[in-house]
Amino acid sequence: MEIIRYAELKAHPWRNGGGVTREVARHPRASSAQTAAQENAWDWRVSIAEVSKAGPFSAFAGMDRVLTVIDGELLLLNVDGAEHPLEKYRPFRFSGDAASAGALPTGDIRDLNVITRNGAFKGYTSIIELSKKRAHPVFEGQFGILLQGQGTVSPGTAGRPAPAADTGTEPVPTAPIPTAPTGAVAAEPERVELNRYDAVVGADTATPEILGRGFLAVVSIDPAAEAGSD
Repeated sequence: MEIIRYAELKAHPWRNGGGVTREVARHPRASSAQTAAQENAWDWRVSIAEVSKAGPFSAFAGMDRVLTVIDGELLLLNVDGAEHPLEKYRPFRFSGDAASAGALPTGDIRDLNVITRNGAFKGYTSIIELSKKRAHPVFEGQFGILLQGQGTVSPGTAGRPAPAADTGTEPVPTAPIPTAPTGAVAAEPERVELNRYDAVVGADTATPEILGRGFLAVVSIDPAAEAGSD
């Protein structure tokens, strides 16, 4: 079971001074030998940005983006001249080729970015409310990011969900409750505490299951052929 700790992520200041980005994960993974020209040579990336000043956003040619405000009240996102008010926990999909800029009418915000290469992958973000009684599984190709509240994670036995519809969000199934044989006492799995913005890496074997109280972002990265099969 893999957990990416937010506190250990390196902060990358924006060139325009308007914010800071922390990369959660990318594919292919970055290597220490990469040059500046190879820095954006990835097919998908998940990151969290702190935005403190209005201004233009970087363009990502040939990419698809899903942006979600996860802290703060409002981001006014301008995409190719059209203004979109983005409220907290409402994912918004737009083209990485578009000219985009953000304004902060209510102050600083933090956002979750899922960027995927067109024709290779499709990204989705869903915001779910955690439960202390029913676990939420995180499958292969997914990340579960604790946005608010308290959460713990342990290996589980949940099955793989159905493919996602082609929208900015994806339904997240609830794990079935495992049952022990008659007369047997099921061992309680060891639970690991999550801190705010920690990311649980999904798996189809011993699928991580998250319990708690608060809100969780579930990011799904699907191969383009699978995403377009619905």
